[in-house]
Amino acid sequence: MKWKKFQIKTVTEAEDIIISTLYDIGLEGAQIEDKVPLTALEKEQMFVDILPEGPEDDGVAYLSFFVEEDDGGRLVLNGETVTEEQILDSVKRELDGLRPFCEIGEGSIAVDETEDIDWINNWKQYFHQFYIDDLLVIPSWEDVKPEDEGKMVLHIDPGTAFGTGMHETTQLCIRQLRKFITPQTELLDVGTGSGILAILSLMYGASHAVGTDLDPCSVDAVADNMRNNHIRPEQFEMMIGNIITDKAVQDRVGYEKYDIVVANILADVLVALTPVIVGQMKPGGVYITSGIIDDKEQTVVDAVKKAGLTVLEVTHQGEWVSVTARKEA
Repeated sequence: MKWKKFQIKTVTEAEDIIISTLYDIGLEGAQIEDKVPLTALEKEQMFVDILPEGPEDDGVAYLSFFVEEDDGGRLVLNGETVTEEQILDSVKRELDGLRPFCEIGEGSIAVDETEDIDWINNWKQYFHQFYIDDLLVIPSWEDVKPEDEGKMVLHIDPGTAFGTGMHETTQLCIRQLRKFITPQTELLDVGTGSGILAILSLMYGASHAVGTDLDPCSVDAVADNMRNNHIRPEQFEMMIGNIITDKAVQDRVGYEKYDIVVANILADVLVALTPVIVGQMKPGGVYITSGIIDDKEQTVVDAVKKAGLTVLEVTHQGEWVSVTARKEA
C-alpha cells in the first residue's frame, strides 16, 4: 500500500495545536521532526541517560501526515476518495484559522509519496490501554481485562494526544472536573474537539453537556465517541461556530446557564474567550481551563481576574497548567 505524505513546516510551540486541529479533518498519526532536546522523562522511557550532542534547537518543526492511496492511485481519507488538492485546501484552511490565535511559523506544505508502509495500523502497536488515576482509557482493538471489570472505562481510539486523554492538559482538566461535577451540572465544553471532556463529565454524573467547536468534523468525532461510550443523544448537544466572535453562537449556547465551563485550548485563545464566556456561566459557576504552557500561566491568571472571576486553584503537570476559577454569586 502506498501513502501520500503531507509535510507542514511550522514552529515547535505549534506542534500540538496543529496535530489536534488536523485530526479533526481526518489526518492522524503525525510524524514530528524537530531539534527539541529530550526531557529527562523521555530519556527514561527510551532507556538512555546520555545522548550525543545534537544540533541547537532552532524552533522549527516538520509535521508529516500520511494518506493512503488505493490500487488506482486515488487518495482515501476517512473511507472517502479525495484529491490531493482537496486535502491541501483543507489543511491550508485549518492553518489560516489558527494564525490569528497563535504563531505557526512558515506554515508551508510539501507533498511527497512514501514507501509501502501501513503507517496507521503500525501505530496501533504503540497505543495500549492506560489509566488516568482510576479511569481506564482503552482503544477499540483491545479488550477490558478481567481484573478491570467494573471500573470506569473510556473507549477511545488514538488520533492525537489531546484526543485520547494522554496529553497532560486533558488530564489536568479531567481531575478538576471530577472535583466540581454534581448530578445537576450543566456543562459547556468550548473547543470540544472529539468531545472527551464533555463525555467524561456525563459519565461522572453531569446532567447535560453542550460542546462548541470551530470545525464541522468535530460533529462526527463527537458522535463516534458518544456511541462508543453509550452517551444518549439528548445528553450532549454539539454546536459549530466561534463563540468568541459570533453573537448567534453565543445566543444559541445561552446565558447564565452553565455550572461548569471547561476550555482546553491555547492560552492566547483563553485570553480572548474568558471575558465572553463569563456571560454564559451561572453565578457561582466554575471555569476550568488548560492548554496553558507554563510560561503563559500568569497571562491566563491575569485574564481570569480581569474578567471578574476568582481564581480557586492553579494546578500543574509537566510543563502544562490548569487554571480553575469561580464566578461569584
